[in-house]
Amino acid sequence: MSCYAIDGVMIVETENSIHYTPIRQILAEAFPTLAEADLVERLRHDGAMRIALVATQEGRVVGHVAFSEMRAPFRALGLAPVAVAADRRRQGIAAALISAGLEQARAGAWEAVFVLGDPAYYQRFGFRADAATAFDSPYAEPHLMALALTGAGLPVSSGRIDYAPAFQSLS
Repeated sequence: MSCYAIDGVMIVETENSIHYTPIRQILAEAFPTLAEADLVERLRHDGAMRIALVATQEGRVVGHVAFSEMRAPFRALGLAPVAVAADRRRQGIAAALISAGLEQARAGAWEAVFVLGDPAYYQRFGFRADAATAFDSPYAEPHLMALALTGAGLPVSSGRIDYAPAFQSLS
């Protein structure tokens, strides 16, 4: 995927090096520390990021989402982080980024995506906490959710899952 136009106003496209500085600024503004901004840079450096999208409006980067490869008993991605510029929040930008990323993950034959987040938000995309409860992970808790990307469901319902090594710095 290279580009999606959303409502003719916002464009969602694959990140490239010209986006790195504004992405870092958005992440620094969206989270209480620079940990997530540093995480994205480590994921890039390690080659673990499989899908990284930006939303732009009028040429300005206003949002970012990252999906990185996980160690799992099947082809799985971890969705994190997602962030939107403070002055553009609550306009559907994060939802557009997540939806475009999930579409790209399906097209790339990934079998599932895991996310650690607010169930009330992520359930709208089909993520379910009950689908992740039997997986062994340092993040195993009620906020860990899974989404099967195929109509057949998850290939297995339990096993060990780990986010990319760069996530260990968030602990």
